[in-house]
Amino acid sequence: MATQRGGDHQRPHHHHHQVRGRERQRTLLHGAGQRHRHDQAGGSASVRPMSPTSRPPAAFDPGRSPFRPSSPCRGTPARSDNGRTVKELIDIDWGPQANRNCKVLRFPSLPANFLGDEGNTTLCLPPTALRLIRADGHPYKDLRMRRKSALNNGTAGVGESPASTAEDVARRSAIAEEQAFLDVATARRDKLADQLQVELSAEAADALAQARQRLLRQQYDELQRAGEGLVFGRLDGRDGTVRHVGRVGLRDEGEGNEPLLVDWRAPAARPFYTATAVDPQGQARRRHIRTTGSTVVGVDDEPLDGTTTAELVGEGALLAALDQRRTGRMSTAISTLQREQDDIIRAEATGPLIVQGGPGTGKTVVALHRVAYLLFTHRKMADQAVLVLGPSPRFLQYIAQVLPALGETAVVSATCDTLLADVQVGRDESRLLAEVKGRALWQSALENYVTSLLPRPRELKLRWEGEFYVIPATTVAHALASAVQGRPYHRARAAFAEQLHHLLADVVVEQREALMDEMEEGFEDILVRVDRDMGQDHHSARTSTGSDIDGLLSDEEIEQLRCRIAENATIARFIEAWWPTLDPETLLGDLLTDRALLARFAPQLSPEEITAVATEPAGWASSDIPLLDALADLLGEVDAPQPQGEFVADRARRQRGWVYGHVVIDEAQELSEMQWQMVLRRCPSRSITAVGDIDQAEAAHRHTNWAQAVQAAFGDRWTAAELTICYRTPREVMDLTEPVLKKAGSHNAPPRAVRSSGIAPWELTIAPTELAGAAAEAVRELRHRWHGGTVGVIAPADRTAELLAVLNDVPVLTATQSKGLEWDATLLIDPQGIAAEPRGWNGLYVALTRCTQELGQLILTQQSPRP
Repeated sequence: MATQRGGDHQRPHHHHHQVRGRERQRTLLHGAGQRHRHDQAGGSASVRPMSPTSRPPAAFDPGRSPFRPSSPCRGTPARSDNGRTVKELIDIDWGPQANRNCKVLRFPSLPANFLGDEGNTTLCLPPTALRLIRADGHPYKDLRMRRKSALNNGTAGVGESPASTAEDVARRSAIAEEQAFLDVATARRDKLADQLQVELSAEAADALAQARQRLLRQQYDELQRAGEGLVFGRLDGRDGTVRHVGRVGLRDEGEGNEPLLVDWRAPAARPFYTATAVDPQGQARRRHIRTTGSTVVGVDDEPLDGTTTAELVGEGALLAALDQRRTGRMSTAISTLQREQDDIIRAEATGPLIVQGGPGTGKTVVALHRVAYLLFTHRKMADQAVLVLGPSPRFLQYIAQVLPALGETAVVSATCDTLLADVQVGRDESRLLAEVKGRALWQSALENYVTSLLPRPRELKLRWEGEFYVIPATTVAHALASAVQGRPYHRARAAFAEQLHHLLADVVVEQREALMDEMEEGFEDILVRVDRDMGQDHHSARTSTGSDIDGLLSDEEIEQLRCRIAENATIARFIEAWWPTLDPETLLGDLLTDRALLARFAPQLSPEEITAVATEPAGWASSDIPLLDALADLLGEVDAPQPQGEFVADRARRQRGWVYGHVVIDEAQELSEMQWQMVLRRCPSRSITAVGDIDQAEAAHRHTNWAQAVQAAFGDRWTAAELTICYRTPREVMDLTEPVLKKAGSHNAPPRAVRSSGIAPWELTIAPTELAGAAAEAVRELRHRWHGGTVGVIAPADRTAELLAVLNDVPVLTATQSKGLEWDATLLIDPQGIAAEPRGWNGLYVALTRCTQELGQLILTQQSPRP
């Protein structure tokens, strides 16, 4: 007989676990921590929870899908330490209607007498109660106090039912108070926007007026974007002052023009993110305000007088935000930023800042909000724009709405592969070659290669207007040294060409003057006699207008001669032949396919590595882009046109050599040493923020700590910061990651999860031939269960084609492609296959931590040979 198992307990499938309680019977959430074994024709399948302590909450019907439990579940009268059942506490503190949206919670470790007569291990709780129940099923000691305090301070939404009329009045009063303020702030915002619109309708008469209109347009757009969530916080000072915090700063219309709303980036707003009961920073209370459009729907108060010691800032608002369905796009988090995140966001931009953070710690949130903060605080930085580097185009699409929503447009988003707009990555390559071409040695190799292509000093013989003119080798050597110093190849070429035009003009003038001197010597006696007879004294002299008598060129005529030389096609052809223009792609192709050149300029490479590089197929791979970028920088532009565009981001995007005011890098652990050089070329000031998780590194360079990863770029001159709390991934999933990290060779502990979804991860074991059907069925169930949210599928690289054929309505990605992304539910395909890939345990760590609610895994048995 098939059995359900949970820990060491076994129960027959046909036994329905009935529980007592006053709430009506409810259907168990589909797939929540089941563990089933199902015999099917053509193969077998088993579903079991990942946690050894998880226990099935419902019986399993063999006639139904292995992903859907069949029996209902009702609340269990579990007893707490003070003798009351958890159900009684729920009824007291949440009211009898609290069960309308109840979720199932499992307590496998409870003692038998704790759960009641039948010893059941499941309990239906409303969402607001889930975070107040400990893992062993006991309510936290301050459960009733926290809920009551929240209600008294107006916490809860407009749809919740308080336990008493007094609490109801307090809640409604708080919401009404904040609604009144939101109405005032919205009216003020609308009026300012109308005034700006009037000014923008006027025609800009000159460049100064156009620049002013661009500034006004940015202000107008920022006000328009601030409509949703205009006000989200309030600080009540111990001195009685009240400050509201929002997306933008507003001032009232009174004579004093006093602040009405504080911009979240302003110093005055910082206590909203950093004040605690231990360090209240002069504040008595912090209030989070929840809005939908222009309506206040709830408030969440946090006393800062020491009566509570919440671990998180605005815990209620944060957990509510984390429980929301995902939309496939990242949203702003300015209302729920935590103290350790805010510290990094507001850190000085005086040098490289490297932020280590495990999955779900908010690395990307911190990076993007830091951009908004820096552009607000350092206005001149907007003149240079900020570059945001992400790991993939899909990731950039995921975050695309965040910075515009924060009112920032002076931002260019790219990947390392797209920094060279005219070059396309057309092929994959082996990890060996990716590692070889990512080494820092290529920077000096390419520098030496380009230097070898410079012309050598020699005597130059040039033809001008039918005559030959010679420029001595010593003069050429001096001009070469002057032109090359500190300039890239093509700029040095242009500087030398200009000097050559002057040198040739000087030689032409000198030879003409010498010829005139010879002619004058023959007529000297004649001229002397003529002068004596005429009583005049003519002197050979050059004037600004020339002389018809002495034949010398004036300064103006010499300048005209230089211009004619510069425009002469014969002279241009000579310079091109002697100092040719070069193309980075052609040049790199020549180098990488020539073993002799590789051995000469990259002697650090082994013969085997040289052969591997030289025999690569045609087309550019990802690791070629940094080499092309280095060559493009060493060569410089032949003609560097002034970039055009109304906004600075447009101009920066079009110019390869643009220097940015700041660079932000996400998933920075993946950058090779040559990719770091790409970053430094675009930000020589080293005003850089890099976020990542060294334990998620999958790149071929195999760095195991940040000191190794950034040594070639920064040496020891960089600052470290760390994010330690996981907000995204539920505790049930994070519990699986520690052994995976150890297998990956990490000595770090995973970040600490602060929330529980109440859903145990599950596995389904299938034969490889059943993969397509099982994956399709699992995705259907997950999409139904998380309707309105998102589902993602992660698989080994050689399984994605098979899965894409049957899963066309959800993303199917490799572990590497899933970096930085998240979904409500993740279906992990063949985790053993992911672990078997290069740096596979790091990839599996990434894949496990992409979900915000539920994780399912399809395990393949009797692994067939990979196609």
